[in-house]
Amino acid sequence: MDITFKGKQVLVTGAGKGIGFGIAKRLSQYGAKVIALSRTEDDLKKLKQEAPGVETVCIDISDWTTTREAISKLPAIDCLVNNAGIAICAPFLEASPEDFDKIFNINVKAIVNISQVVAKQMIDRGKGGSIVNVSSQASQAALADHALYGSSKSAVDMLTKVMALELGPHNIRVNSVNPTVTMTDMARVGWSEPNKADAMRAKIPLRRFAEVHEVVDAIVYLLSDKSSMINGVTLPVDGGFLAS
Repeated sequence: MDITFKGKQVLVTGAGKGIGFGIAKRLSQYGAKVIALSRTEDDLKKLKQEAPGVETVCIDISDWTTTREAISKLPAIDCLVNNAGIAICAPFLEASPEDFDKIFNINVKAIVNISQVVAKQMIDRGKGGSIVNVSSQASQAALADHALYGSSKSAVDMLTKVMALELGPHNIRVNSVNPTVTMTDMARVGWSEPNKADAMRAKIPLRRFAEVHEVVDAIVYLLSDKSSMINGVTLPVDGGFLAS
């Protein structure tokens, strides 16, 4: 399948590490003009070294107003990947209001904020577009110590569907990918213990965790014109975890 993003501007949030880093590099290789957002300047410098054509923007997307102003000043965006997210793992009875606000501000509220600005620009241009939100298998399956994280990703799934419903008439497609454990730095927070990791792998029919490139493959497909009739889906990239 020949996929190209030549002539397209793509905005990727959380591009400093893990899946975001991988998607920014891949899209650049496929000809896109990539604008990469991260709150960590050193991570953006590393990305720039590996993908010199990528434009980088250092910003904390938990700041609603500053982020909105920064996104409004960017060139017209054809595709958006809402990848930025955080994980704070703790038992339900220990969940704090501070952790709740922090997780939902990044994992949900920032998607609303950034997508509103980008989608309005897409509508004004009249050329449509594609948005992919990075969710998780934790949105659909209860996992111990994931009460806040899983709830935030469930919100992302429903947000994706409503965005798809309302933006579809403007030829803007919105989908999500829902990976299983992908051993990025963030995933290691919750899955560094061998016993816990082994138990999770045993629940995945393929008996392994996802590689970053496998999640990137799914995102690229959903962003591309090759998925032109796919809208409002939550696509598991989980080796069959949710099917078992």
